[in-house]
Amino acid sequence: MHHRILPVLGAAALGLALTTAAAPAAAEAVVLQGDGIVRVRSAYGVDETVSRLKADVAAKGIRFFSAIDQAQLAADAGIALRPSTLIQFGNPPLGAQFLTANANAGLDWPVRVLVTQDADGTVWATYTDFGWIARRHGITNRMPQFEMASRVVESITSTVRK
Repeated sequence: MHHRILPVLGAAALGLALTTAAAPAAAEAVVLQGDGIVRVRSAYGVDETVSRLKADVAAKGIRFFSAIDQAQLAADAGIALRPSTLIQFGNPPLGAQFLTANANAGLDWPVRVLVTQDADGTVWATYTDFGWIARRHGITNRMPQFEMASRVVESITSTVRK
């Protein structure tokens, strides 16, 4: 399988993928909330989860933009925060499709995945559902691109799924 993100090849919508993923056997692994938030339970600690996500982004030929250690930023300000790292990545030719449909979509681009640890030690990779982003910005003429983005982020987060 070729791992570079190529022009849209057609993909199942994220909603269909999550319907399957949210079956009883995986109910704890993927949670789609009504606010457009998708949470994927990680099988690894925060550092390993971030490393695996970054490695998969690189393997797919996707541009990695940044990793922001929010817990360290909070610590620098004298505030205790459980582990929290925001990673940003994207494929500019794909992302630009959303911005050309509605410039405000830039609020949700590049792709962001937040890796956090709950008080009980559970680690989550969280991102915004692309169908929700399309509805938020009233974009109806780029559904194949949103489906591709959904498939890609689902694939990336599957590398850490518990």
